[in-house]
Amino acid sequence: MLPKTTNRVANATADEINDKIRRDILHSVAGCAADGEAAIQRRLDELDAEWDTERMLEANASALVLAGIGLGTWVDRRFYLLPTIVAGFLLQHALQGWCPPLPVLRRLGVRTQSEIEMERYALKALRGDFRETEKITGEAGAQVREAMQAVQR
Repeated sequence: MLPKTTNRVANATADEINDKIRRDILHSVAGCAADGEAAIQRRLDELDAEWDTERMLEANASALVLAGIGLGTWVDRRFYLLPTIVAGFLLQHALQGWCPPLPVLRRLGVRTQSEIEMERYALKALRGDFRETEKITGEAGAQVREAMQAVQR
């Protein structure tokens, strides 16, 4: 059975690395909370520019495929194996959430889009971006408030 898209990379990552990434997120959010709204905005801008695991793997794979094609064309046909191997790794990553470069990227602190979004929404909640949800009444309002409290924890 294939893992869900949202957690396939985290599931394929060692627990100590996932824990470090979560601690780093908490540390970042806590630091921004202590430093105020300007720090929150600065961090949100940084998050907009952060590359996630998928983008890093796509860029890495594309570079290797192009290099393999170029080397296969101008140096030695055996270099055509490189794009074939890279394509297999990409397929493995798409299906399982793991490929050989992933542990290296995760150890370097490259996060998934879900992890980046977790930090982004915690910062936005701290800044008060979701205050308008407090005006929602009834059962839906209670559910929204409950969800917002969970995000702020």
